[in-house]
Amino acid sequence: MKTLFKEIDNSPLIVFRIFFGFLVACESFGAILTGWVKRVLIDPQFTFSFIGFEWLQPLPGYGMYWYFITMGFFGLAIMLGYRYRIAIICYTVLWAGAYFMQKTAYNNHYYLLLLISFLMIFFPANRYASMDVKQKRVKEKKTMPYWISLLFIIQVAIVYVFASIAKLYPDWLDGTFTRNLLADSTNKMILKELFLQKWFYMFIAYMGIIFDLLIVPLLLFKRTRIIALIASLSFHLFNAVFLEIGIFPFFALTFALFFYEPETIRRIFLKKKPSVIGETLQPSFYGKKIVYFLMIPYLIVQLLLPIRHHFIEGDVLWTEEGHRLSWRMMLRERNGYIIIKIKDLKTGQESIYNYGKNLTDKQAHNLATKPDFIWQYCQRIKKEYKGKPIAIHIDCKNSINRKEYKTLIDPNFDMAKAEWDYFGHNEWILLY
Repeated sequence: MKTLFKEIDNSPLIVFRIFFGFLVACESFGAILTGWVKRVLIDPQFTFSFIGFEWLQPLPGYGMYWYFITMGFFGLAIMLGYRYRIAIICYTVLWAGAYFMQKTAYNNHYYLLLLISFLMIFFPANRYASMDVKQKRVKEKKTMPYWISLLFIIQVAIVYVFASIAKLYPDWLDGTFTRNLLADSTNKMILKELFLQKWFYMFIAYMGIIFDLLIVPLLLFKRTRIIALIASLSFHLFNAVFLEIGIFPFFALTFALFFYEPETIRRIFLKKKPSVIGETLQPSFYGKKIVYFLMIPYLIVQLLLPIRHHFIEGDVLWTEEGHRLSWRMMLRERNGYIIIKIKDLKTGQESIYNYGKNLTDKQAHNLATKPDFIWQYCQRIKKEYKGKPIAIHIDCKNSINRKEYKTLIDPNFDMAKAEWDYFGHNEWILLY
């Protein structure tokens, strides 16, 4: 156990803090400049929050612009190490709010960003090359306990390994999904013709599995580290160009800092920093209670969340139950349609509910393809009818990866009476 607390050069953590702060600032300001905040948080009449967080809705008017501007400035403060602890806590709280506030534009890198932000609260990332040190708010230190680097490595391994395992299903293995994904990723005919070549989309499919499964082991060994870094650069830059997934490719690349010897990171990024090689470094038990009572339970949860769908009846690819928080990234394409029928139980009169009156196009697409969206929307319909006795029946069919349409929701089930099962299968979702 002493190995966890041995002192090592803290250069990887310091450099990571700088990159991390810069990237979250770019993400925050970029969300405004690209129109993401407007489309996702300002234009909708309401958002589909995570279940249990329905009370968490966007600020009125242009409040969300100021919300993201504030996050951007906290990102810059993190990068500069200016009042770091306050900045990282405030950023994490604000990002958690933005994350749980909406899932219409759900992305796995948003989840990873939340996890890393949370972890960074407990790390001494401002002990060098920071304004906190310069202004004497904290004492400068050149080392950190080894468990900090190890935690990053384990977290990255969890992300990639579970992403690789999730790809082991027929539509990925036969190239169906990658063919559709690549064909839709470009309008240039030359590239489209290449992407539709079977050898190419099959290559991408299997390289995706191999990359996710082996990248961490290859980065861990010195002999294969350079090859792994080049592969990682190629993989993530390809995703950045063709899949348009925000800062995630660059964010993922920053984790490579923790796989290299700290002295190497110091020589490349912090040349003026004195080396600790040759110094007698005694084990530091910094964060001992944090490791035992927070980080170990945290890792156990991280290992359990991605496998929880195996304990829920049905195929997660179809039911979506256990899909989120499980590193099931860029895995399938869902299409569907939905008709909502309302029956007045007093008069027996039936009508079709017009969900287009208060949903954006993207919200409507998610409503037609995600069971949790359907359940939440039915709760809103019930509130709209203010206690009047109604029955809600859903006619909804879905297609996975452009295959045949199948009925998703039991049309005979009264969704006005439906309850949400957080840990098991919801009976109103049909199984095949």
